[in-house]
Amino acid sequence: MKDEILNEIISPENQVYVKTKLMTDKVLSYCPGCGHGTAHRILMELVDEMGLQENTIGVAPVGCSVLAYEFMNIDMQQAAHGRAPAVATGIKRTWPNKFVFTYQGDGDLAAIGTAETIHACNRGEDILIVFINNGIYGMTGGQMAPTTLPGMKSSTSPFGRDTKIMGNPLLITELVAQLPGVYSVSRHAVHDPAHVRRTKRALKKAIENQINGVGGVNFVEIVSNCNSGWKMTPVKSNEWMVENMFPFYKLGDIKVNGKLIEKEK
Repeated sequence: MKDEILNEIISPENQVYVKTKLMTDKVLSYCPGCGHGTAHRILMELVDEMGLQENTIGVAPVGCSVLAYEFMNIDMQQAAHGRAPAVATGIKRTWPNKFVFTYQGDGDLAAIGTAETIHACNRGEDILIVFINNGIYGMTGGQMAPTTLPGMKSSTSPFGRDTKIMGNPLLITELVAQLPGVYSVSRHAVHDPAHVRRTKRALKKAIENQINGVGGVNFVEIVSNCNSGWKMTPVKSNEWMVENMFPFYKLGDIKVNGKLIEKEK
């Protein structure tokens, strides 16, 4: 009787979610509550749903995502810290028919990798850049990052980021959106189902842009939490993100089809 009930529950017509085969069974190394796992999942769901597994190459550099190749069941290349756009450039130019993406954190993309990011975007390389922004260096001990908010505490700004001394947070996404080689730019989140769906739609559109050969960089930022680095519970970190990160890093489209979106003043 129990087996019959179980079989009924897991029958295809009753399933509302099935794990994509493009996420391996390797236990995620991310802290419980981190948004990386969700970002990984929706990206791999899209590669699976769009039938791109055999034609996808991902690039992950140093940072929390350095082990992405253990979780994503696709061809992956590790890059030196900050150099993912340069590596992706070489891959895409060698295999122009492949779907190529980078998966980078804010310390990687907006600090040590600023030059590679800017120049790849300015050249209009035909790649997707997935940018995870949690406002801190998560992997190496919670240090202040270029994206750390004013007044935000970190291990290297224990009294909060003082912009007079430490400068202002770098709005790298708005910066690259100005470059003519960038085709689309958007910023999203993955902390609840509604935002996960929006992020997935944005990533799907970015992938379609590349495989349809429109040309230029497609750039998707995902504002995420870092409950360990922020010294909060997962629930509290999501609440703090909504209250503090979203007003500064505003969600939505920034550039669509090569045209900047005018924001209401």
